Amino acid sequence: MTQYPQQPGYGMPPQSPGGMLKPHRGTVILVLGILGLVVCGICGIVAWVMGNADLREMDAGLMDPAGRGTTQAGKILGMISVGLMALGIVLWLVMMVIGLGAAAAGAAGNGP
Repeated sequence: MTQYPQQPGYGMPPQSPGGMLKPHRGTVILVLGILGLVVCGICGIVAWVMGNADLREMDAGLMDPAGRGTTQAGKILGMISVGLMALGIVLWLVMMVIGLGAAAAGAAGNGP
């Protein structure tokens, strides 16, 4: 008697060729997104990149979709932290230009 592989049930994602779905990394991505906001912006970049990759694998049916919400939240926090880091760099550059302009104006005003 020939046995056929069992088909996934309704609403179940197709399994990868090896038969097992890769476990999701939603918790790791969420922690990196939070660390990106609180401690270091580099963690936000990592969360954003890892979140994109994992969501792509979930959509392809290669990764366990149970962590989709956690992965999306971590990715969004990573995006926010990168945006805040970029805003901080722009503000720092503006302050440097203003400071150098004020120093140059002060030096020009103290002539003989």
